[in-house]
Amino acid sequence: MKSYMARPLEVERKWYVVDAEGKHLGRLATEIVRVLRGKNKPQYTPHVDVGDFVVVVNADRVAVTGRKAEQRVYRRHSGYPGGMKETSYEQMLARKPTEILRKAVYGMMPKTRLARKQFKKLKIYAGPEHPHAAQEPQRLEVK
Repeated sequence: MKSYMARPLEVERKWYVVDAEGKHLGRLATEIVRVLRGKNKPQYTPHVDVGDFVVVVNADRVAVTGRKAEQRVYRRHSGYPGGMKETSYEQMLARKPTEILRKAVYGMMPKTRLARKQFKKLKIYAGPEHPHAAQEPQRLEVK
């Protein structure tokens, strides 16, 4: 018996829409990663992009538990000495609310060329509206 290997041309892509309002950040991010990578499909193949598109709305209303809202810090470095920049969760929520979820999902993806290609299929919007109605996205329930 031979193992099934998906071919890139025979993969059917679906579009899913996720409402992030009231959902916990980490649990939402893991479900999004599963769909982006295609692990929810029976024809999952590790070296082929079999994942689907995910549209996230209301990303500014994602929930965090405990004291993460006060304690969470996002760091980046310019590459120069003393170039460490820190942004708190509250500042990030005020300035770029979509980046919180984007960083959570990116951190759960493998750091490969294929994963970067799969990550581009994630569309995040802060409000309830999105411009992808023509693709007829299905609702994805996240617990």
